[in-house]
Amino acid sequence: MGASINKVVLAYSGGLDTSVILKWLAETYDCEVIAFAADIGQGEELDPIEDKAKKTGASAVYIDDLKEEFVSDYVFPAFRANAIYEGQYLLGTSLARPLIAKRQIEIAHAESAEAVSHGATGKGNDQVRFELSYYAIDPHIKVIAPWREWDLNSRTALMAFAEKHGIAVTSTKEKPYSTDRNLLHISYEGGILEDPWNPAPEDMFLLTVSPRQAPDEPEVVDITFDQGDPVAVNDQPLSPAALLAELNRLGGRHGIGRVDIVENRFVGMKSRGIYETPGGNILRTAHMAMESITMDREVMHLRDSMIPRYSEMIYNGFWFAPERELLQSMMDQAQKNVSGAVRLELYKGGCRVLGRKSEHSLYSEDFATFEDDTVYRQEDAEGFIRLNALRLRIRNLMEKSGRG
Repeated sequence: MGASINKVVLAYSGGLDTSVILKWLAETYDCEVIAFAADIGQGEELDPIEDKAKKTGASAVYIDDLKEEFVSDYVFPAFRANAIYEGQYLLGTSLARPLIAKRQIEIAHAESAEAVSHGATGKGNDQVRFELSYYAIDPHIKVIAPWREWDLNSRTALMAFAEKHGIAVTSTKEKPYSTDRNLLHISYEGGILEDPWNPAPEDMFLLTVSPRQAPDEPEVVDITFDQGDPVAVNDQPLSPAALLAELNRLGGRHGIGRVDIVENRFVGMKSRGIYETPGGNILRTAHMAMESITMDREVMHLRDSMIPRYSEMIYNGFWFAPERELLQSMMDQAQKNVSGAVRLELYKGGCRVLGRKSEHSLYSEDFATFEDDTVYRQEDAEGFIRLNALRLRIRNLMEKSGRG
């Protein structure tokens, strides 16, 4: 089965699943396994990874800091497009997978590895996101998806395999749900969350306080944009990763960014997911406010009509597809004048726009005023209305004459 495989690069998290996969790959394919962990904002979760991977049998371990690339090249492009899946999900996991896959292929090439592997199950979206990205970058790469091959189909079987092979398993009680964390969000799914009627336990949330426990005083924050990208918070210039981290801190403090949804997976089933995206929620609100005074109406409406399709592409794993790249060009072109500042109020789980200003503003008090003005003749509206009403009047007349 593994005669032609000498090296595999595994997307490795250090948890039970990928630890078992590391040993299983080495045993099943009689090959070297290189463990790769992408630092995209997991924090302390990465601390024990190198030591654990080596003890489990990895021939080499890569831990790459990709936080700035993640935010600047994946999060910001999606937010320039106001991407959102099914009206609620800000695509935190979906945006991370293509970056991880890209770096994984780069390591495979550097290490002359014939194959890559991941720990995604055969039921979820991540297997699709990883593998579409692999093949888009290297059409000849061999992909090994253990969850679609092995017979270790339960946690009990995984634990038994780990014990047999001396793989250290954390002794603390397993959380009754699974999590995935990066700089944009934390997701929770499975276990006790599978019943969509069950509310999420309050002690589950890691990034946000309960809105009920948030400060009783609102906090005002200013966000500066340059061509659709945020570049400063409260007039303090920040790198992309640092800016998102700061918005996470502010949003988390005020209980902003929690969402509980039942979403449609690409593979065909519905899945209940709970997400914390405090900084992303603030950023999207601010960005839309910035666009409201700087984007042409018809450009905005055309762009808005493409957001569901664009978001679906990312959710389904087509980040590196030509259609996503084509749409991205259109989205970015629409952002050339989206520069200025937005002022927001953060309070008890809410994010409210207080004001917006821009040197590229298309808003004119002279035109919008209800006071006496010299730039708009109100009587011109009569002809405009009558022309737009023509087809409605004709339809009514035809119906009444019996010819409709």
